Amino acid sequence: MDLCAVMIVNFVIFITSWHDTVGFFEYTRPAWEERARPEVGDIDYKAFGATLAARPTITNNSSTDITTDGVTLPSIDRTYKMYYGGAQKRPDAPYARPVMGPNGKVLAHVGEGNRKDIRNAVEVAHKAAPGWGKRAAHNRAQIVYYMAENLELRRQEVAQRICSMTGQKLEAGLQEVDLAIQRLFHWGAYCDKYGGTVQETTLYGCTVKIHEPVGVIGIACPDEYPLLGFVSLFAPAVIRGNCIVILPSEKYPLSALDLYQVFDTSDLPGGVVNIITGDRDHLTKYLTEHQDIQSVWYFGSAEGSKFVEYTSAVNVKRTWVNYGLSRNWADREQGQGEEFLYHAIQCKNIWIPMGDIFAN
Repeated sequence: MDLCAVMIVNFVIFITSWHDTVGFFEYTRPAWEERARPEVGDIDYKAFGATLAARPTITNNSSTDITTDGVTLPSIDRTYKMYYGGAQKRPDAPYARPVMGPNGKVLAHVGEGNRKDIRNAVEVAHKAAPGWGKRAAHNRAQIVYYMAENLELRRQEVAQRICSMTGQKLEAGLQEVDLAIQRLFHWGAYCDKYGGTVQETTLYGCTVKIHEPVGVIGIACPDEYPLLGFVSLFAPAVIRGNCIVILPSEKYPLSALDLYQVFDTSDLPGGVVNIITGDRDHLTKYLTEHQDIQSVWYFGSAEGSKFVEYTSAVNVKRTWVNYGLSRNWADREQGQGEEFLYHAIQCKNIWIPMGDIFAN
């Protein structure tokens, strides 16, 4: 074996042993995941997400009917506010987006977010980040467990909301709620179990790898599994000490918005989870272009994935995109794998040199 081959072999061994710190993980993929080969042509990056797509056309403005004393009346139209800074906030622009069921009836309205809403959410997230990141991991775990308990109390109500949006049977809705509760318990257990390792290196002394929060993470959720997908993405980011600005499912956002009261009654500090509703690609544009967001997770179209990676190269963001490929969020390997933790932390290696100790 010539010298060049020996050097290559040694380099591969070195990289493999230090994959956590030098980014070898970036060149791998989970065994279950097919290699993404998106066929995306040229994209006008300046025009992507700059305008809003047409909102759903309302064919029947009556969501449900209420019968009282033999008189049938339409129910009151409900408009959900956005949620950031630990409070419900009206959108900056006076526009609303109807959320329609499979029968064409309007279930509710949600605010149409814009650049200013993203800016406000990022500001409150940065205010909350120092305190949340330094909070004891056990305390963060208790808050996440409390979320699971409060969500279980509203199991039937949340399941019916999922069914009204997607048209699936109640059993499927209940199963999704149960999986969301299980996922909260799973990630709550990881609050104090992924802090880092003590590594053996060529340097004499103790080398400690510490897993620190990334900072403020922008997340765009998929349309599949509107509740489970939302929980599966926000929970691993939050338990590792990050604050997030999250965009719920564009088509089915109500399941995520129903968690306002769960957050408020679970001692979650304001600014840790911030929810902005509206057109996914339009809001993703402003998340990606924002200079004070450290990472973007995008689960949408192949074009959107390409835009996120291209635009993030300018301000050096970390990105995690799906290249337009769907995943089965109900599967544990796909919906709660270690890759979620990897994208929720950044590594810091500390070398603690030590000398010889002699007894007096």
